[in-house]
Amino acid sequence: MDERTPIRVMLVDDHEVVRRGIVTAIEADPRLSVIGEASGVAEATRRLPAIRPQVLVVDLQLPDGTGIDVMRRAREIDAEQPMLVLTSFDDDAALRESRAAGASGLMLKSARSKEIVEAIVAIHGGASVWPSGHEDQEPDLSESDRRIVELIGDGHSNREIADSLGIAEKTVKNRVTVILQTLGMQRRTQVAAMVAARRRAGWK
Repeated sequence: MDERTPIRVMLVDDHEVVRRGIVTAIEADPRLSVIGEASGVAEATRRLPAIRPQVLVVDLQLPDGTGIDVMRRAREIDAEQPMLVLTSFDDDAALRESRAAGASGLMLKSARSKEIVEAIVAIHGGASVWPSGHEDQEPDLSESDRRIVELIGDGHSNREIADSLGIAEKTVKNRVTVILQTLGMQRRTQVAAMVAARRRAGWK
């Protein structure tokens, strides 16, 4: 990353005080720049096509919908849009919904400003940032599906995966479709990128 070109960030949060605090923290880091803000779903979806942020940071609870709505719209505009969820609620439902919508991570608003900034930088670099105990697990994937994810990360084709696991190629194709839907992704290249990022971070 060229340090002279800051990562473009858009922030969606309806709490003015919270939003201003996060903006201040982001702007204080020379690697980042806030290029857009929104306080709700309608405003965010209206501004997204023109802003095209490199990282979208979004609150889950918004006055006219949810951050999930914003993220789905963002993925319609850019299928590989990196996204970070900021929330006050640390629960499994928030994690599942965020993952399904394509988020690369979730941070609590109670986190230190430095942690939020580092999460944004990491997500821009292709990594995932989830609460401790969740980062190395795909949601609702069976052990065999996790194995397929690893083989995709190794660059294997469906036929090669089928041969490796001793199953039909058609079965692999069907499982890949389910895996993509579960992870909120559109292409297997995104799965490969996710695996590569986790390996770089030292996750098993």
